Amino acid sequence: MFAAIYILLFCLLISFLPLITVSLKLSLPHPHPYPEVVVQDVQRKVNESISRRKLLDTTINTQCQTGNPIDDCWRCDPNWSYNRQRLADCALGFGQGAMGGKNGKYYVVNDPSDTDSVNPVPGTLRHAVIQDEPLWITFSGDMNISLKHELIFNSYKTVDGRGANVQITGNGCITLEHISNVIIHNIHISNCIPSGSTEIRTTPSNVAPRGGSDGDGITISGSHNIWIDHCALSHCTDGLIDVIMGSTGITISNNYFTDHDKVMLLGHHDGYLADVGMQVTIAFNHFGVGLVQRMPRCRRGYTHVVNNDFTEWQMYAIGGSANPTINSQGNRYTAPKDSNTKEVTKRMDADEGEWKGWNWRTDGDIMVNGAFFVASGDGKTNQYAKASSLEPQSSTNIDQLTLNAGVFNATRYIPYISHTSILSKSICAHLNLFHCIHITSH
Repeated sequence: MFAAIYILLFCLLISFLPLITVSLKLSLPHPHPYPEVVVQDVQRKVNESISRRKLLDTTINTQCQTGNPIDDCWRCDPNWSYNRQRLADCALGFGQGAMGGKNGKYYVVNDPSDTDSVNPVPGTLRHAVIQDEPLWITFSGDMNISLKHELIFNSYKTVDGRGANVQITGNGCITLEHISNVIIHNIHISNCIPSGSTEIRTTPSNVAPRGGSDGDGITISGSHNIWIDHCALSHCTDGLIDVIMGSTGITISNNYFTDHDKVMLLGHHDGYLADVGMQVTIAFNHFGVGLVQRMPRCRRGYTHVVNNDFTEWQMYAIGGSANPTINSQGNRYTAPKDSNTKEVTKRMDADEGEWKGWNWRTDGDIMVNGAFFVASGDGKTNQYAKASSLEPQSSTNIDQLTLNAGVFNATRYIPYISHTSILSKSICAHLNLFHCIHITSH
């Protein structure tokens, strides 16, 4: 009789195991319990940085006091290259806890090859990122790293491309899976393609079999405390950045996105409940030429989109399903010429009766060329239940805040826009340029 009872209890436990697993994932301590506090902190830091810039003579150092709080945090030090790890103190938003390789040793990559994913050669980037200890990874010079298979990181790593022109391309590209505390800074990532099944060393003591990858530029899966800053991403097979499988504590800032269809995915799939704890800050990015959709496309979670410059989309800029919270503050949205694609937002897999309760908010955004944002839920009221209102930095400062988006010292393309456009007038006036075709981020 007791045996039958034990069997029955065991069967009940097995039947509830998926729910228990989801519950455990949802109760992890990584999501911030009060996301509106993080939102307010971002705005406070931006406002302080802009205020300092207005008070100081900005002709003294054009690289300092730009009003961008991340850049001003470290670039005001003329000897920053002797204190590179200062960068780890400069993140803001939900990923501000990302330590990267702070307080760890420096690892200088001097070999751009990637010939062996199981036994990586010392001196290569693959050998650096799998180590168990915290590392601050730099480069001995300009490098074009063509990956043989996806580059799988271990925790507590900073990849710091400042001072070098580092290009990452090839099979699989960057994977951050079930890890924490990674900073990726000042790297070109492009032309990433799917890779086939293989074995890849993920730590000095572990080799894991891997299925085929999708060809994302950066995949963040089941990870937290991640900061992607000042990178240039384009021309990948699937997404440029995917944040999935319960990842949270993410900041994506100062990046330059171009020439891609599905730019950024936040959330694994509509039924993946652990993504309700996903929290992502998207700040000071430039969404440029040749982009189609997903800037980002959100499932569940909380996304703060603040002080970005959206200069092109062919379908929509911000989309979502499964009731995500989207807080859009102080951005500039420049709609395409097509009269059918003026709307910034797009709801998927839900009728209006359902999505009108989703909290999507626009606050202080500037709409150019007929762009419009359809708010819903508490976003249609003055009081926003899931994201307290705080005056964002005026979107008229977008040119200054995103001027150096992307990789430093990289030539980037800005399309010529009609003289009636706020975008072309403000950027060209600021840079003293006439045609505004190519600019270099200093």
